[in-house]
Amino acid sequence: MKLVKHIANLGYGSRKQVTAMFREGRITDADGEVLYADDKPAHEAIRIDGQPLDPPPGLTLLLHKPAGYTCSTKDVGRLIYELLPERFRDRSPLLSPVGRLDRDTSGLLLMTDDGALLHRIVSPKSRLDKVYEAELAQDLRGDEAARFASGTLLLESDDKPLLPAELEVLSPRRARLTLHEGRYHQVRRMFAAVGNHVQALHRCRVGGLELGDLASGQWRQLHEADLKTLFGHDA
Repeated sequence: MKLVKHIANLGYGSRKQVTAMFREGRITDADGEVLYADDKPAHEAIRIDGQPLDPPPGLTLLLHKPAGYTCSTKDVGRLIYELLPERFRDRSPLLSPVGRLDRDTSGLLLMTDDGALLHRIVSPKSRLDKVYEAELAQDLRGDEAARFASGTLLLESDDKPLLPAELEVLSPRRARLTLHEGRYHQVRRMFAAVGNHVQALHRCRVGGLELGDLASGQWRQLHEADLKTLFGHDA
């Protein structure tokens, strides 16, 4: 791939704008030597205004999504891309959320521009558990764990029962729920099906990955070791 297109695809600007950066001498190698558009340096050797390039395609992030942000590039209101460097929104291929957390749900959100990895993560064959903590409007009755684990719970508008899920009671109005599938607004609909209402929802684990000490609104790049942790085996 030509250098101008490579840099433009990372979101630094249009090809015309990147070409202007070359003319202005803003693109150099690690030693400060000016690069030209027909040069072929390694990605890690390129600098723009003295700063290393963003990661190349194949980027995967773990974001601690705050409540109030939408997993979209176009919706009205606060978007998850506002929590990332501005040019990440303009990368090609697009850096996409892996599945979605609704606007009012916080917690662990994966994002990637690797289509094959995205499909692998969301595929039922990967069997990646998702763990949520829910704050509820009413006290738990005591029969919820058995109903969720039964494999017979049918949600409104669905024609197939849910897979068994595990409920751990944390307090009368707080619970941890482990899911083995991903349906639209599943946690909220499950508690609605047993006569309760989720007031706050937080995803704390996907597969083997947890948020750790990542604060709300922060993100970090994932590497090969993280993907092994995510899948619980060699990635």
